Amino acid sequence: MKRRTKKSGKAKVRSRRKRHNAPTTARERDEALEQLSATSKVLKVISRSTYNLQTVLDTVVEAVTRLCEAYDSVVFLRQGERLHVKAHYGPILLDFGDGPIGRGWVTGRAFVDQLPIQVHDLQNSARDFPDGSKMELRTQVRTTLSVPLLTEDDAIGALTIRRNEVKPFTERQVELVNTFAAQAVIAIENARLLNELRQRTDDLSESLEQQTATSAVLKVISSTPGELGPVFQAILENATRICEAQFGTIYRCEGDAVRCVGMHNAPKAFAEERRGKPVIRPAPATVFGRALATKRPCQITDIRDEIQSSEGPSGYTGTELARLAGARTVLAVPMLKDDELVGAIVI
Repeated sequence: MKRRTKKSGKAKVRSRRKRHNAPTTARERDEALEQLSATSKVLKVISRSTYNLQTVLDTVVEAVTRLCEAYDSVVFLRQGERLHVKAHYGPILLDFGDGPIGRGWVTGRAFVDQLPIQVHDLQNSARDFPDGSKMELRTQVRTTLSVPLLTEDDAIGALTIRRNEVKPFTERQVELVNTFAAQAVIAIENARLLNELRQRTDDLSESLEQQTATSAVLKVISSTPGELGPVFQAILENATRICEAQFGTIYRCEGDAVRCVGMHNAPKAFAEERRGKPVIRPAPATVFGRALATKRPCQITDIRDEIQSSEGPSGYTGTELARLAGARTVLAVPMLKDDELVGAIVI
């Protein structure tokens, strides 16, 4: 009875090993150890490269190429109605940057069907993969394996490995590509969520900064009743700071002209010129003139591209801004009261 029990125990151990596909030879153990090491490396990169998705994808394609004895590997991510190359490793020529979402090539079919697709000899599969056969004929690719990158809701891309010889990938290698595909999805989702969180944080910070600036201006208004100078100065200080402008000016309307009533951080030459000639009539073609005429904010990326024109001896063309202040990008915002133009802020 004891002998039978011992023998039965050994049989159970062998059965368990077979069922779990445990490595039994030294080579298999070495391969398993290498795979674990590579997986650990990718996970470490994912944890350290929080906002650098490209580093993770580059690590994935390099590791999967080496471990699966592939000639190269490619990560594709969906953008609109096409799959775009996001990472590539290996010597095989990659002479395209994206491909259509469709079943005419291996990667496209894996993406559409949401299943791993392996083709042993792509050059003999023109009927099943007409797009892929033409594409791979240029690069002499024969064996191709593509695994979709799947989230809970949908496919977001694919991981493809290739060989320039007819040599199908083993079940273990297919399983390994699936593992790396899952890790790539984790990295992509982490990056997406963290970027969304960062964007929300930036939006909240910007909103808080704007509220703080508004509060500061209101505080000046309440503490200096009847004095416009400090109010204009507070407005310009906060506007230039929040908008990351270098300097700003504020104008009040006087008939068909405007008078400069405030400046902040203006270059010396421009400030002296404006004090000497505070009343100007902006030409209609200038960014300042368009803002006053339309009663809407107006911006120009480079003031040197602005059409230079003038109206009379006091016509303002923006030349002063470019010549005396070195200004390039200019934003003019009209000040309105009940749709009536009372002035403008220029930064």
